[in-house]
Amino acid sequence: MIHTTADLPQRIADPLATCTNVTTRTSVTACTIDLGTTRDRLVQHPLYALIDRPERLQRFMEWHVWAVWDFQSLLKALQQRLTCTSLPWLPTPDPEARRLINEIVLDEESDALPSGGYASHFELYLQSMRLAGACVQPIEQLLSALKKGVSLEPALGESQAPAAAAAFVRHTFEIIHSGSTLAILAAFTYGREDVIPDMFRNLVGSLATRDPAAWGSFRYYLQRHITHDDQRHGPICRRIVSNLCGADATLWEEASQTARACIESRIRLWDAIAAGF
Repeated sequence: MIHTTADLPQRIADPLATCTNVTTRTSVTACTIDLGTTRDRLVQHPLYALIDRPERLQRFMEWHVWAVWDFQSLLKALQQRLTCTSLPWLPTPDPEARRLINEIVLDEESDALPSGGYASHFELYLQSMRLAGACVQPIEQLLSALKKGVSLEPALGESQAPAAAAAFVRHTFEIIHSGSTLAILAAFTYGREDVIPDMFRNLVGSLATRDPAAWGSFRYYLQRHITHDDQRHGPICRRIVSNLCGADATLWEEASQTARACIESRIRLWDAIAAGF
């Protein structure tokens, strides 16, 4: 893919010094993830400026919670592929990836709460919604249906999830069920961990002056994600992508295509929320 200077694509360079295109046998200076303009469009989305009052923030949470929930499934799919989660236990090929993914799971599935104890970031989000007066009934209906053994698609229907949120979840699970470790990793890394801190910084400032009893928990959730993802999780995931793609330009392009598709999926969700305002 050739980009002109007018395109100004967002490229995230990998530490690898050289990369050989196995098809053309031509060398390029570095292997990179090519996000095009998608990341900038997401970070600069007009939605953030529209969340200027409590009722709009509540609505945002009611739609965004679906992405918070399916994030956990994306992470667990990655854990299943990069670590051993079956019996009898066997060592997986990449001990560094094993260590790094388990570290992320520890943070995301059982993070420390400000009042003591532990919870997943999804559970923290639900608690934040309740304190803020947002409706949790649809997402709880989904959980209830899944616990009863209902498969995902009919469970989404029973929950009456917003159409754009349901579409976002379906896209996530298409990647999970694709059978591609690289696709799952690219979706998790560049569709979530890499971009989430920049998205959430746009919201944290707006919460600073709001009632801490109603919004303090949500602000804590956002700050935890910024801290974890920016300082540790993002770099961890990019390192695993680097190890998996190596110097194969074809793999880097496959990862790039998945990453762009995931960010576009998020943009469509943001568009739908903004349209509702």
